[in-house]
Amino acid sequence: MDPVDALRRIAFLLERDQAATYRVQAFRKAAATVGAMTGHEIAERVASGSLESVRGIGPKTAQVVREALAGEVPGYLQRLEAAAADPLMEGGETLLALLRGDCHLHSDWSDGGSPIEEMGRTAIELGHEWAVLTDHSPRLTVANGLSPERLRRQLEVVAALNERWAPFRLLTGIECDILPDGSLDQEDRLLEQLDVVVVSAHSKLRMDARAMTRRLVAAVRHPQANVLGHCTGRLITGRGRPESEFDADEVFAACAEAGTAVEINSRPERLDPPRRLLRRAVDAGVLFAIDTDAHAPGQLDWQIFGCARAEECGVPAERVITSWPVEELLAWS
Repeated sequence: MDPVDALRRIAFLLERDQAATYRVQAFRKAAATVGAMTGHEIAERVASGSLESVRGIGPKTAQVVREALAGEVPGYLQRLEAAAADPLMEGGETLLALLRGDCHLHSDWSDGGSPIEEMGRTAIELGHEWAVLTDHSPRLTVANGLSPERLRRQLEVVAALNERWAPFRLLTGIECDILPDGSLDQEDRLLEQLDVVVVSAHSKLRMDARAMTRRLVAAVRHPQANVLGHCTGRLITGRGRPESEFDADEVFAACAEAGTAVEINSRPERLDPPRRLLRRAVDAGVLFAIDTDAHAPGQLDWQIFGCARAEECGVPAERVITSWPVEELLAWS
C-alpha cells in the first residue's frame, strides 16, 4: 500500500468522525512530508530506523509508513476502516444515493484546512460528479475572505485543475456574506462570472426580526444569489448560538419566487434549518441544496446528516439541486 495514501485515508477517517484537529493534522503533515521524499530516501530511513527523525513524522505516522511499505494495510487504518463500516447515522441513505455534488465547501484560501486540490480530489474519491468551491467573501476577515483580486486568481487555479479532472467538475463559487442591509459582499460583475453563489449571514445575527427578514429577503432576491446558506445561523454544540429571528414564511416565499435554493446544512454543529423550519420550507415549494459546508476533506462525507433530516421532513428528491447533473445545475444557476 502506498504510505501517502494510507496517511491521507487515516486523516480523512479521523475528520469524518470529528476527531481532534491536532490528530488529523499529524497525519496530513506526515503525508505531505513523505510525499516530498523519494522512494529511495524513505526506504533508507525505514531500514536505518531514522524515519522519526524527519520533521513532520512521529512514532504513529512512522509505523503507518513502515507497515504500508511492507505491503500491509497499517493496523491503525484497519481499525478506523472497521469503525467506518458503521453508518454515521441511520436514515437518509435513499436520498444520499441520488446526490451528485455539493454546493458548499471551503479550502485553505479562506478558513478551510486543506488546499483546493485536496478538497477536489476527495470529492472525486467520494464519487461526486461535481462540487462547488465556496470560499468566503472579503469582509469576513476572521475567515480570511477573498478579495476580488484573490478570487480572480482562484478562478485560474480551478480552471487548471478542471483540465486534469474531467469528467469531474469543480465549479467556481463563493460563500458571499449578506451585509446588514441585505446587499452582497462582492462585486456584482465578479459574481456574474461564478457558477454558484451561496449567500449567508455571518454578522449581526441578533438583529431585530423585521430587519433580519428584510435583510434575508433582499439577499435571496439578488439576481446572482443561488443558495441561502445556514439560514438561522444557529450552533447547537459547545457554547452554542441561538437562531436568528425572522419571518421564515416570508423568506421562504421569496426564495421560491426568486428560485433561490434553501441550504440544508449538514455540519453537525449547525444542522440548519431546524426541522420545524425545514418543513415550512417544503410547504413553501422551495428548492434545496444538501451541503456539507466542509472545511476539511473528511467533512465532505457528512451529507448523510442533511439527507436524514431531509427525508424525515419530506423534502422531495426532485427539488434537491445537489442531486442534479452538472449541466442541469449550470442551466439553472
